[in-house]
Amino acid sequence: MVCPIMAKTTAAPPRGRKKTTRSRSASAPRGPKIGTYTDAVRYLTEDRLDLERTRLSRLRKTAFKLDRMRALARAMDNPQDELRIVHVAGTKGKGSVCEMVTGALSACGFTVGLYTSPHLVDLRERIRVGGEMITYPAFAKAMQAVAKAAAKVERRHGPATFFELLTMAAFRHFAHQAVDIAVIECGLGGRLDATNIVRPEVTAVTGISLDHTGVLGATEADIAREKAGIFKKGVPALTFQQPAPILQAMREVAEAAGTTLEVVGKDVDFSSRFESTPKYGPHTCVCLNTPRSAFEHLVVPLPGEHQALNCGLALGILDRLRALGFDTPETKVIAGLEGLKIPGRMELALPSPRVLLDGAHNAASIQALMKTIGLHVPYDSMVVIFGCSEDKDADGMLRRLALGADKVIFTRARGNPRALDPHDLRARFGAISGKMAQVEETLPAALKTAARAVGRDDLICVTGSFYLVGEAKKHLAQRLAHASAQAARA
Repeated sequence: MVCPIMAKTTAAPPRGRKKTTRSRSASAPRGPKIGTYTDAVRYLTEDRLDLERTRLSRLRKTAFKLDRMRALARAMDNPQDELRIVHVAGTKGKGSVCEMVTGALSACGFTVGLYTSPHLVDLRERIRVGGEMITYPAFAKAMQAVAKAAAKVERRHGPATFFELLTMAAFRHFAHQAVDIAVIECGLGGRLDATNIVRPEVTAVTGISLDHTGVLGATEADIAREKAGIFKKGVPALTFQQPAPILQAMREVAEAAGTTLEVVGKDVDFSSRFESTPKYGPHTCVCLNTPRSAFEHLVVPLPGEHQALNCGLALGILDRLRALGFDTPETKVIAGLEGLKIPGRMELALPSPRVLLDGAHNAASIQALMKTIGLHVPYDSMVVIFGCSEDKDADGMLRRLALGADKVIFTRARGNPRALDPHDLRARFGAISGKMAQVEETLPAALKTAARAVGRDDLICVTGSFYLVGEAKKHLAQRLAHASAQAARA
């Protein structure tokens, strides 16, 4: 079902006022005319700083500030203030937590807006209501409103970034759709992230590990402080058990912000265990109990022991929302989580040869992926197609990769200007592991090489970057569609 476009749109000028005059145009720029989705994408991508595609090592920390975002919001009458919001930051797992919270709230009968990043195939994946991507006309309409507001503030504050504009479009769309609650995932960091102009109902920080160290800090504690920058006075703040320096850093930020950090598994009763049953196969069960909620032996919907912590955090968020008046019965929450699938995370994209896609993009995530595949996916031999961005801890990722992959093919995503040279990756992998590896300049070539190397019981895994996974997902979908068309003509 396609989400309807609300009748409420940008208000028409008061009666009697001319829509356009030369003097008004000179003093108050109206921005470009955006009538179609193509217009909107062009406006977003032409001459706009896109931090997701920019070499972060070239950026100064002063590039990250919220003055322009706040001014842009004011020019749009602060649509984010109309929303009840769950705000989630973290190095790893924040997308999974956001998806689980959204699935559970939707099953409880709420209309939920979800804003995530990055996308895999379609830019509209980032803005969803009720599980459906924003429609093409609604995207164009939201971006037209944002462009009009941006034209008013950019003279003083400079050009808005790709992420700032897209974030404002999401806030505007959710407000116009009158969602019951919006689940907002931080982009980069937290304290100075464009999403951090909201007044949320609950905040949460997922797992912390070294990532974007040139911008967020050199240690995990430094990064934790930046992520915890989303904490607000009087707003419940949650995380799960992590190393002591990380928790201490978060507690200090929480205290300075005027709130208390609760740790699932310490301050909130939580437990998990791995098991295997005929009905679910290998899986993890979790329990979370508070004075308001009793989640007993809930099956974690996503594979991997690390997802137990993410699930516990999602349940903790739902419990805090219950305290704020959201009706989240355990039975409906369980129904909302059951069968939840997230594209690009342990996704079997092709049955023969088996091709698994996972957007693991840091060392801790690669380690978790290798362990999860070993527990949940039977195979004889695994070929990993790998590529990553230059601002990542590539050596850390390669060490973990060497522990699980039988063969590695290095490549790069076509749409990622930050991609590391695959020849460099092969050299570093050889120095770290002493193992041989191959290089293919393109992903399609890497998939062909991998397909020739595997048998029926083997596995191909594409990982290291959401860019790489997104390209693989699109390429494999085209292959399947072409094969289906050929079969239909036969």
